[in-house]
Amino acid sequence: MLNEDTLKQVMATMLKVEASVIDADSSMDNMPNWDSLRHMNLVPALEEEFGVVIPDEDAGNITSYKLIKLVLEDLLKAKG
Repeated sequence: MLNEDTLKQVMATMLKVEASVIDADSSMDNMPNWDSLRHMNLVPALEEEFGVVIPDEDAGNITSYKLIKLVLEDLLKAKG
């Protein structure tokens, strides 16, 4: 089960924002701090926190909170 508070905290730490500003609509398009460099650092931070490996094809596409949540839920479900 994905802990959304933990997800928001990891994202907030890596994107240098308050966790309270991250919501279901957060994405690279509407968060100025979420640039390509921070995105590259976000992926391994998510992998470490949730104990999963995000496939390369997904890593470049998870550019919103909703997509990150979806991919992590799938990976955690597959992990058992």
